[in-house]
Amino acid sequence: MADNGYRRTRSIPITGGRRGARRAAPHKQNRIRLWAVVLWLMVWELASLYIGQEILLVSPVSVLRRLCGLALLPDFWASIAFSFFRIIGGFMLAAFCGTLLAGLAGAFGFFRDLLAPAMAAIKATPVASFIILVLIWVPSRNLSVIISFLMVLPVIYTNVLNGIRSTDPKLLEMARVFRVPLMRRIRYIYLSQLLPFLRTGFSLSLGLCWKAGVAAEVIGIPKGSVGEKLYEAKVYLETADLFSWTLVIVLISVIFEKLFLRLIDRGVALIEKT
Repeated sequence: MADNGYRRTRSIPITGGRRGARRAAPHKQNRIRLWAVVLWLMVWELASLYIGQEILLVSPVSVLRRLCGLALLPDFWASIAFSFFRIIGGFMLAAFCGTLLAGLAGAFGFFRDLLAPAMAAIKATPVASFIILVLIWVPSRNLSVIISFLMVLPVIYTNVLNGIRSTDPKLLEMARVFRVPLMRRIRYIYLSQLLPFLRTGFSLSLGLCWKAGVAAEVIGIPKGSVGEKLYEAKVYLETADLFSWTLVIVLISVIFEKLFLRLIDRGVALIEKT
């Protein structure tokens, strides 16, 4: 009888299937349009011409020219690599820890109550306060890792915990009745319910970790970082350099976010096929 019940569970569409994929698809409507980018570049160019002082507002043509010049320097790519691996390392560590802690909080109410004040404090504390405090304990070279971790952790934790708590109790009851193994329960019930929440958490925190990580580098000024280049551009009033490095940060953040979320979407599609 147990074996027959187990076979029945394999024919029941526990996951959201194509319908769940369609619910997760609205992000495709948020694509950046080329005409909108061109329009804002024209507004930028006109504003620069109107002000007439590139030390206050440099033109996009000057920024592009300076960016091409910076790209020819080995130090340019070394600075990008320095900041990229530290900031993304903090993000990955926070994604892992946030998911793990949310799983424990979803399973044990005491653990959820214990973590609630800590997560609320992390979310409410200004980034600058964290940067100054962390600088007391760790070298500036590792500052961006910890700051990125702290900024991303509560976002991932909250989204994953909300996904766990929103899991359909009828599906869980059905899994208990038909004695579905724990690993299959995680894969076909929890994972399918969590993926939209997890994807939203990743989308929100990827941009946040870059903002916080670079801000930490600007204050800590670790040698060879993007934050150091921004600080030097500000000190020497090199507005073209300031805009160029800012553009680099935006491009890296957007490109990595698109690639990472596409990887997540492919993982969702693979899970639904199996």
